[in-house]
Amino acid sequence: MSPTPSPPEEPVERPPLGQRLFDNVFLLLVVGMLIMFVVYTGWGVWEILSMPKATLP
Repeated sequence: MSPTPSPPEEPVERPPLGQRLFDNVFLLLVVGMLIMFVVYTGWGVWEILSMPKATLP
């Protein structure tokens, strides 16, 4: 009996970078929290800086 030749192994393809990023749930959580923090903090700072000066009695 002669051993049967095995088919040549194909190289393992890595998924594209976009798919790897979207598959990482914790990275998506951190990015979402960071975006919300930056947007709402920036919005609040903009509102404070654009308020008219109060007239004191």
